[in-house]
Amino acid sequence: MKLKIMVGVCCLYSASTLAAIEWQTEQGTLKLYGDVEFNIDAASKKHQLTSLKTTAKKDFDAKDGDRWDINGRILIGLDGKRELANNAYAGFSVQPLADLSGKVNLDDASFFFGHKQDWQIKVGRFEAYDMFPLGQDTFIEYSGNTANDLYSDGFGYIYMMKEGRGRSSTGGALELAKQFGDFNFQINSMVKDGTTLFNDSTYHGYKLRKEKNVVYLRPVIAYNNGTISVAAAVEHNVVSNAYRYYDEVKDKWLDQSKRTGYGLTFSWNSEGDFNQSAQGLLINSSLAYLDAEQEKDFTAGLNGVWNNIGLGYIFAANDIKTFNPNYKDKSGISTKGKYKIHTINASYLIPNVMEMDNFNLYLGTYWSHLDRDKKQGGDSDNRYGARLRFKYLF
Repeated sequence: MKLKIMVGVCCLYSASTLAAIEWQTEQGTLKLYGDVEFNIDAASKKHQLTSLKTTAKKDFDAKDGDRWDINGRILIGLDGKRELANNAYAGFSVQPLADLSGKVNLDDASFFFGHKQDWQIKVGRFEAYDMFPLGQDTFIEYSGNTANDLYSDGFGYIYMMKEGRGRSSTGGALELAKQFGDFNFQINSMVKDGTTLFNDSTYHGYKLRKEKNVVYLRPVIAYNNGTISVAAAVEHNVVSNAYRYYDEVKDKWLDQSKRTGYGLTFSWNSEGDFNQSAQGLLINSSLAYLDAEQEKDFTAGLNGVWNNIGLGYIFAANDIKTFNPNYKDKSGISTKGKYKIHTINASYLIPNVMEMDNFNLYLGTYWSHLDRDKKQGGDSDNRYGARLRFKYLF
């Protein structure tokens, strides 16, 4: 068995490098690596405007009252892969996480196999294609289980085509991918407890009851020539009556599991290689639309990264058709109606701290503005915050 130290690209939009230990065995290559990410956060008020997660805590609570917060996690990754001369390959990835709450969680745990530049099958816990890239997302991000607790009553929902993307705590996913030159087709299927999408299994003031698991199908068609990347996707739950709620006014159980989302995203970078896009100018634009039972949501985003400076804007419009009249918590969004959310975020990367090419600092900030219609009181509200992130790769 041979042991060597290697350096590779860390991630799509980062200028950082990832040092790893690599072993060559008769069964293929094993790679051990790590990622430290700790944040110091400050927010303007106790409650957020939206259910968008702005903390790396795994036990996220949209109504958390902390104005000051230190959070983060350490990731340890182990990847294995074997390739044959005929371009066939198989491999796995496992990434345990240790956070500041003392809990040990899991990022990815997947097995994959296929044929290079042709097809691949992947099964386990992982994230499928990102249909709403945020560039240098220091403060506007989803952390951890992107398929869990995305929606919380009382908060605006910034829909980003993530409901069927993966990493659920209650189920797994199976993905098939096929490449045709610069075109790539993927279809991801995720099976899970659909009520975990909603914080406390509550939606529009009603308590949801699970009847069976949901099955999300998420086909994506993408084109990437190095300079331009374009993708279109749909995510749809194909299981009816997977979870329901009881309407006391109508005196019957109603199906709430009908959800279909549509997305379109476009990216351009000046370097002709997305792995090197941090060295030039990167621009992302995305659209997402959710057609759900008793709710319609639209989100549009535009962001760019240049010379370690990131700037983005996200617009969200929610249209809630019904809300439980007996809902007791009247803070935030507690009635049916329409409302809009505007969010501006900025970030700055300080690379190579103390001349270490694997140690970076990120400065991030955001400002959000919520407009309610007259049925919801007609007033508006604002939130803003700042973050200092320590990023260390090994």
